[in-house]
Amino acid sequence: MTELQRLHAGHAQAVLAFELANRAYFAASVSDRGDDFFARFAERYDALLAEQEAGVCAFHVLVAEDGSVLGRFNLVDIEDHTAQLGYRVAQHVAGQGLATATVRELCAVAGARYGLRTLRAATAHANAASRKVLTKAGFVPLGPADPADLGGRPGTWYRRSVQQAYDSSRDDGFSG
Repeated sequence: MTELQRLHAGHAQAVLAFELANRAYFAASVSDRGDDFFARFAERYDALLAEQEAGVCAFHVLVAEDGSVLGRFNLVDIEDHTAQLGYRVAQHVAGQGLATATVRELCAVAGARYGLRTLRAATAHANAASRKVLTKAGFVPLGPADPADLGGRPGTWYRRSVQQAYDSSRDDGFSG
């Protein structure tokens, strides 16, 4: 069984292992993070946690029973009840519906826990899997994305409204 968890300091080694194991796979569809990302991982990871603490972003990992990271699902640039969604899943679980299910779950969390109303996501035209995930998760095409935002690749912005239904007395099952 998998669990969506809010990113915390204890995830650092599992996140690094996930990024290293899937680096070539990710680079086939999104810009490579570069050697500097891995060389300065601890520093960058701490910066992510600080951004999250400041409320600018909300980072999540999909964790397997063994504690390994199967995916990263992030809400960035949170402002005016809107955020940008970004995600990536491990190659060995791609195509199994985990990305779609987790994006749907994060949409619910975005409204309930973070008070968001709208999520946006951009994906390259060449990334058919990501386009499929977004469409199945209820996102609709919004218009062209600037290729500079997608590593020089042409793409499309997508948008989805999320329900704002936070009840602090309700246990939403979200581990964080």
